[in-house]
Amino acid sequence: MTLEQKIGQFFFPAVFINDTEENIQATELLIKKHNIGGLTFFHSRASAATNYETKKKVILNDASCQRLKELITRYQKCATTPLLMSIDAEWGLAMRVEKTPQYPYAITLGALPESEKNLVYEVGKQIGLDLKSVGIQYNLAPLADINNNPNNPVIGYRSFGEHKEKVSAFALEYLKGMNDVGVLGCLKHFPGHGNTNVDSHLGLPILKETLEELLANELVPFIAGIAHNVDSIMIGHLAVPALNDGKDTSATLSKSVIETLLRKQLGYDGLIISDALNMRSVSSLYEIKGQLEWEAFNAGNDVLCFAENVPEGIQEILKKATTERIEASFQRLWKCKQKAGIVDGKLSLRETLTNRFDFETTLELNLRIAQNCITKIKDNHNTVTVFDAKNREDLGKISLYKNTNNVFFKSLTHALPSPEFSYETGGESVLNELEKNLRKFDTVLISLFVPKAKPLNNFGIEEDVLQFLGTLFTTKKCILYVFGNPYALQVIPNLQHTLGIVELYQDFDEFQEVAAEQLLNNTFCKGTLPVMINNL
Repeated sequence: MTLEQKIGQFFFPAVFINDTEENIQATELLIKKHNIGGLTFFHSRASAATNYETKKKVILNDASCQRLKELITRYQKCATTPLLMSIDAEWGLAMRVEKTPQYPYAITLGALPESEKNLVYEVGKQIGLDLKSVGIQYNLAPLADINNNPNNPVIGYRSFGEHKEKVSAFALEYLKGMNDVGVLGCLKHFPGHGNTNVDSHLGLPILKETLEELLANELVPFIAGIAHNVDSIMIGHLAVPALNDGKDTSATLSKSVIETLLRKQLGYDGLIISDALNMRSVSSLYEIKGQLEWEAFNAGNDVLCFAENVPEGIQEILKKATTERIEASFQRLWKCKQKAGIVDGKLSLRETLTNRFDFETTLELNLRIAQNCITKIKDNHNTVTVFDAKNREDLGKISLYKNTNNVFFKSLTHALPSPEFSYETGGESVLNELEKNLRKFDTVLISLFVPKAKPLNNFGIEEDVLQFLGTLFTTKKCILYVFGNPYALQVIPNLQHTLGIVELYQDFDEFQEVAAEQLLNNTFCKGTLPVMINNL
C-alpha cells in the first residue's frame, strides 16, 4: 500500500442499513477510491445521533437483518483491502437491527452476583456469534464507564453499575466471551463517561476529577482491560481540564489524554478509536473539512469513527503526519484485522453468512440471567400479603404501560386470581376512573413497565401517573414490581409507603415469568442493585 492508502485504512465512516441506493453507491465509491479500513453500521439516518435536531421518525423494517447481510457482502466485494465491519451491539444486534436476538442491558447484568459472572461471558459469546453470522467482526462494546452519576443522560443503563471492581470484572468477561468466538471488542468511553450530566451527542461533558481521583475510580476498568490486552479502547467526547492545563478540550482531541495518559502512563499500545466524529460536542469545532479528522488523528486516535470528511481528512493527514506515526497506527489496525481473520485470504463470506441465529439459546440465557438478577428491594411478607388479600377478595392488580394480557399477570392468573386493570395512555381522566375502580381493594399489586430506558422526561412516565402512584402508595397496601431501569424509582414519589418493591430491570417475557414465580413462591432473590437509588 502507498502511504495514502494506509491513511485510508484509518477511516470508518458510518453506513446505514436502510439507506437509499444512491447512498449505497456513494459508499462503494468511497471504498474503491480511498481504501477505507472499515465501516460502522447504523439502522438508518433517522436513528443515528445526527437526528437529535431533526427528530425524523425512525421507520422500522423487519427485513433490516437480511439487508445488512447483503450490504456487507456488497461492500466487501468492492474493497481491495478487506473491511473491518463494526457496529454498536452493546445488548446485541437488536440495538441496531430488528428481529435479531436481544440480551439484557449492562445495568441488568450488573445486578448479577459476582459468582454468576459466567453469564456475562455467555452474553459476550452469544453476541459475538450473532455478529459473525451477519459478517461483522468488531463490536464497539462493552462500556467500561462507572455510572456514579444518577442523572447521567446517556450512560446509565448501558453501564454495569457504580462499583469499579464489578464493572472491571464484568467488562472483561464480556470481552472474553466475544474474543473466544473471534470477534473484537472495545472498552469505552476513556477516560470515563459515568460521572457526567451532559449528553456528548449534544454538548461537551466536563469531568472535574483530578488525575489521582480518575486513577482511583474511573480508570480502574480501563487499566484492567489494558492488563488483559483489550483489542481496542474508544476515547470519549468529554473534557478533563485537570489533564489539559485547565482547558475544556475533548479527550478525543487531546494529546495529553491519549498520548501522555493512555499510551505512556498506562502503557496501552493497542488500537485507539475515536467516538463518533459526527457528535455535536466536536463536529462543530472546525469549519474546514478534514481539519477535525486531522486533529483527532494528531491527538493519538488510530481509527476515526463516523468520519464525515474522508477525502479531505486523508489529505490533511498525508500533509501533516509523519511516516512513522502513520505506520504505527496502520500496524495496530492491521494486527486487529489479522486477529479477526479477515486478511491473508481468511475471510469467507459464504461460510459466515449461512449461519442462523440461535434464538433458543438466547431465551435460555436470558431466563438464567433473570433468575439470578431479580432484586428484592423491600419486602414486608409480600407473598403472604397478596394471598391473604386474594382470599378476602381484597386484591386488585394494575399494569402500567402494558395491558393486562402481559406475561406477568397471565403467569399469576391460576394461583392468584383477582380483578385486573391497566393504564397505557389517556392521562388524568383515565387515571381517575382507575382510582375509582381500585377503591374497593385494600391491597394492590402493581406492575410498572418503565416506558424508556433513558431518564429524559422521567423515563417516559407521565406526571399524572407519578401522582397517581404517589397517592396509591399512601392509601393502599402496595407491592410494586418494576420492569425497567431501576433509576426510574428515583422519580416515583412516596416509595417509602410501599409494602414491597421488586426490581426486574427488563420487560422480556422471561423476566416477567421469573417475577411471577418469585411472588407466588417467595423465592430468594439473588440480585443486588448495581447503583444507588437516592429515595429508597
